[in-house]
Amino acid sequence: MQLLNDHQQVPVYRLEPDELTGNKQFRVYNFEGTLPNQADLLVPHRKDHYLLVFIRQAGSRQWIDMTPYLLKDNTFYFTGPDQIIVKEGFNQLWSTGIAFTKEFLSFQENAALSKLPLIQNPHNGHELLLTEADVTFVEDMLVKINAEYQQPNEWQQRMLTAYLTVLLTYLSRLYTEQFESKPLSTDNLLLKKYQAKINEHFRERHQVSDYASLLNVSAGYLSEVVKAQSGKPAITHIHERLVLEARRLLFHTQQSLKEIAFDLGFSDASYFNRFFKRETELTPAEYRASIREMYQ
Repeated sequence: MQLLNDHQQVPVYRLEPDELTGNKQFRVYNFEGTLPNQADLLVPHRKDHYLLVFIRQAGSRQWIDMTPYLLKDNTFYFTGPDQIIVKEGFNQLWSTGIAFTKEFLSFQENAALSKLPLIQNPHNGHELLLTEADVTFVEDMLVKINAEYQQPNEWQQRMLTAYLTVLLTYLSRLYTEQFESKPLSTDNLLLKKYQAKINEHFRERHQVSDYASLLNVSAGYLSEVVKAQSGKPAITHIHERLVLEARRLLFHTQQSLKEIAFDLGFSDASYFNRFFKRETELTPAEYRASIREMYQ
């Protein structure tokens, strides 16, 4: 796995428009026994967009936030912006991928898609197992999306949105079946919203009161609900997100500890060092050395 040098941030790959449509917010990829671009193999990177991929056949492995996934046949994979991805390699690949940006989801006709469980991904899942019937349904929808994508016309965007809504709604139902055991209560929804806000603002907001203001509730009420629903104090969720990002940067980059501390919103690198050791029982330097030794 390639490490980024002292002067490199984790690169962010933008959604590049293809020659067919020129669309900068939405794209469909198809691989039929071909090899994808090998330029980013073993390079830790993020994407600035959502990527949903139906793998028909692959037989390779990739890492998402330090978790390895052996890509299975007839399985659906999905990632969102900001997660760190490392591709270990590909043999010939048979797959269809759909990519779209946050801006795409902000369009009025697509706004409902942003609320789907598959897109919000509260359980941080990345793999959906499909039955034979699921595969048939997904394949049928991908055929329709591909056909519409290949023929630009005045109805194209409406048709793509309609097909995409059906596909993502179907996959969101599978998501809830595979990752959730019961419907979300009002309090559990508040927990999920709190976690989502942390994911958006953890670099600049480190206090529970900051998030209470964003969610229009009191800090006391938020703390009470979060502790009851998750079994952990509200501040722990903020700290865990900071530690996750610190671990990502310590593992994948050669940034100095001071640079990582400032990136995560700590004004004092020594305080970041104490914070990380308190949360993990290792200093950042000790963690970096141990994790790299493990994966050499």
